[in-house]
Amino acid sequence: MRAIVVGAGDVGYDVARLLSLQRHDVTVIDTDADRVAAVRETLDVLAIVGSGTSATTLQEARIEDADLVVAVTDVDEVNIIASMLAERVGKPADLTTTIARVRSAEFTGSDSVLRLSDFGIDHLIHPEQSTANEVVSLLRRAAATDIIEFCGNRVQLVGIRIERDSPAAGLTLVDLARRSPLPFRVMGISRGVRTILPSGGATIQAGDQVFVLVETGRVAEAARVLGKEAGRLRHVMILGGTSVGARVAAGLSGRPRKGGGMEVKVVEADRARAQALAETLEGVLVIHGDPGDIDLLAREGLAETDALVAVTADEESNLVSCLMAKHLEVRKTVALLSKSAYIPISQSIGLDAAVSQKLAVSREVLRFLRGAHVRSVATVPGLDAEILELVADPGAPITRAPLAEQRLPSGVLIGAVVGKRVEIATGQTVVQPGARAVVFATPARVEEVEPLFSA
Repeated sequence: MRAIVVGAGDVGYDVARLLSLQRHDVTVIDTDADRVAAVRETLDVLAIVGSGTSATTLQEARIEDADLVVAVTDVDEVNIIASMLAERVGKPADLTTTIARVRSAEFTGSDSVLRLSDFGIDHLIHPEQSTANEVVSLLRRAAATDIIEFCGNRVQLVGIRIERDSPAAGLTLVDLARRSPLPFRVMGISRGVRTILPSGGATIQAGDQVFVLVETGRVAEAARVLGKEAGRLRHVMILGGTSVGARVAAGLSGRPRKGGGMEVKVVEADRARAQALAETLEGVLVIHGDPGDIDLLAREGLAETDALVAVTADEESNLVSCLMAKHLEVRKTVALLSKSAYIPISQSIGLDAAVSQKLAVSREVLRFLRGAHVRSVATVPGLDAEILELVADPGAPITRAPLAEQRLPSGVLIGAVVGKRVEIATGQTVVQPGARAVVFATPARVEEVEPLFSA
């Protein structure tokens, strides 16, 4: 497949890296010569200095042969125009997929006069909003280290860290199931740098990060089986009034406060930005000050805070702030990180959870690499696998017999089937035509999954 990536910033670079690793023919366009030079030196792709709003530059990138155009600069208008040009000078619209990063409510709001389809954009990505939604979900489910939604949020993949005193530590999955019916399916275990595809005889160890697939609404029950009490987070401090920080605050303050609800504080260094947030975030206390000033945070009650969310533009500061919070016994810490090297080690050094804007874009791009039957694709830092949501064709191989009778490839595990109801998969489960399934696959087996769902 030929792909053009417009924008070589953090997000664009990561998309180009992902596509290159998948052995696709990739061309990157950016107006910044230094960024283009960095792409040329580190990735096996073609990189061009130019603007995505220039038909000449797009033709130099061979837009007429492109199957996928991903416009992810920091400027909405550039991404929109690049998508329009791709439709006009590239392949016919039904042969080229355009994905654009657009953040303005003028285009994304429900009451927008203009639709993205008017500009030739097939799919919209809003990394900041997706990241904020993930943070809100993590705070609403205090026991989780990761949460990813599937099938219209009817099923969730939840990461849970196994503590030394957990009743599940030392048990095999069979022993765990014998103690009580499991309301979930273990999809994978991350142990150090290893990813373990679970079998009945797999043993859960202290320090493992266990990823379970559970029906939405039963996360607390699943956490309890694994020795985690969900609890309620009542006091949240957000470091950084960035786009992500503001959206997290709005997401928390905009929900009904049952039993007292959450009290939210935002610490922002820029006075004008702090003033604007104070005027727009109802029910949120906005503090003008340096998010990296530990004395300030202590005076504002960090030690009494239940959760700290560090989403400043300085990810090293985010790490340090979260580590300091854990030292003060803050129950949950979430850090916004962008460097790929930081995310896998974040939990091993003491953080509870890490989020990344780049992952939201990568997941959307992966969906188009996996085929027509794939509705979503997720990757989890530290877990060497992909989790796919697929829909089954009538007559597809996966629909012909119960799962126990299917010869699924080694490294492929079906976790849940969603039709009229949610069914956590067992050997007796039958995937009906039109149903959706959530499938765990190791990298070597990903390409073998879609044919199972295709007629």
